[in-house]
Amino acid sequence: MTANNQTQLGKTLWKIADELRGAMNADDFRDYMLSFLFLKYLSDNYEAAAQKELGKDYPEYTGNGGKSSLSIWYEQNPADIEEFEKVMRRKVHYVIEPQYLWNSITYLAKTQSEDLLSTLQDGFKYIENKSFESTFQGLFSEINLDSEKLGRNYEERNKKLCTIIVKIAEGISQFSTDKDILGDAYEYLIGQFAAGSGKKAGEFYTPQRISDILSAIVTLDSQDPAKGMKKKIEQVLDFACGSGSLLLNVRKRMIESGGTIGKIYGQEKNITTYNLARMNMLLHGVKDTEFEIHHGDTLLNDWDILNEMNPAKKMEFDAVVANPPFSYRWDPSEAMGEDFRFKSYGLAPRSAADFAFLLHGFHYLSPEGTMAIILPHGVLFRGGSEERIRTKLLKDGNIDTVIGLPANLFFSTGIPVCILVLKKCKKFDDVLFINAVDHFEKGKRQNNLLPEHIEKIVETYRERNEEPRYSRRVSMKEIEKNGFNLNISRYVSTSLDEEIIDLKEVNKKLVDIDKEISKARERHNKFLEELGLPPI
Repeated sequence: MTANNQTQLGKTLWKIADELRGAMNADDFRDYMLSFLFLKYLSDNYEAAAQKELGKDYPEYTGNGGKSSLSIWYEQNPADIEEFEKVMRRKVHYVIEPQYLWNSITYLAKTQSEDLLSTLQDGFKYIENKSFESTFQGLFSEINLDSEKLGRNYEERNKKLCTIIVKIAEGISQFSTDKDILGDAYEYLIGQFAAGSGKKAGEFYTPQRISDILSAIVTLDSQDPAKGMKKKIEQVLDFACGSGSLLLNVRKRMIESGGTIGKIYGQEKNITTYNLARMNMLLHGVKDTEFEIHHGDTLLNDWDILNEMNPAKKMEFDAVVANPPFSYRWDPSEAMGEDFRFKSYGLAPRSAADFAFLLHGFHYLSPEGTMAIILPHGVLFRGGSEERIRTKLLKDGNIDTVIGLPANLFFSTGIPVCILVLKKCKKFDDVLFINAVDHFEKGKRQNNLLPEHIEKIVETYRERNEEPRYSRRVSMKEIEKNGFNLNISRYVSTSLDEEIIDLKEVNKKLVDIDKEISKARERHNKFLEELGLPPI
């Protein structure tokens, strides 16, 4: 399956979504669309595993009455169902009863069955509460099939769902659904829905190109970036993971480079987005034993596995990535001043939790790890408690690189942002500044980073190259002279130097010009005299 075909399925499904949602809010329709795509993935995966398990006993699909092969097997082997489901829970970690499989649901939709809506409701409840051995409760909790946005009564809602599911099934049937295509289509749709969500998009989506930069940075060998990629990342954390795209990008980069990655950890406060992240992981072939997504508040640190007080048992991560809410207003209690994440630095101001998020992630960074976080430019120069935190991080040698990105890259805000790269065991005693604000492709609604822009940023970071009006390595002595202010333009200005004007040379040219004018006037007056006309 080519990348072009993978993108094409996403475009096909997006066109369907755009046509069908009508007056429905894009965020609401997103949840229906992505949930059905997820059900399709779970069903395909489950039926393939069932066929492999049952072998020659797996019935051939006849299309009779819309029954799937598994439905037929269930009818023929009622005494063996319990044992079969035990095996499936052990091997694929979940079970879906035949009547809830995608093919059964699409048959109900195609035949305009009045039982479609109730079957979907039962199916979602089954998957949430009985299907998975691991903690997948509430996976469809935000999908309201009784919403009046679908219709005023059961009949209207049922009819609308029939139309949506038939269209999705028709769209998918045009493509080969290998293990990657649904995940890529899901990712594409998330991006498209983000584009239509305005400020809400920031809650769940990091633009792919920015995600590429962060994932490239944390997967480079932090001790010697020139060596290239890390061979292994034991654990990776995104403590504001949204739909999980950034974590998946890190995983993809490691696998494609021939490396290995251990367990993926994410945390997300928004319940809908938390569910999107869990679906996204599974749709990209990440087993439920290979990731853990927690629904909770990062600033309160309410995730038990991260709340270990004993330093010897503290969780540590080789890679930490994040795109937390910008300048988020928070309300820290006095007790938070003694929180192990903030105690050595002090608390971020109530008006902006940017440094609170940063310190949270930095606390869990392993000694050899790399952290890359997207933040507003204010963290680079604001005073007060933020200045004290920034100063300590600089004095301790923890801020490795500051990267300035162009404005208007995000769906949720037009402000320019920066990427801070932090390390606990930094190799270099300077700070690399990369000012990439002028390197982008202008778009109608958002500006875009092209592959060459990303490659230039990553290459400059890896080699610590210096280039006029783009990048510079700045000594701690110079940063200290500037009061530990990290405003990028102080160190790397993108403006062209004004041409130095030689006033003596300019004066000489003016005198010469004046002489030429006098000579021209004399010649002109001679011509006038010959013609008997008065001189000028």
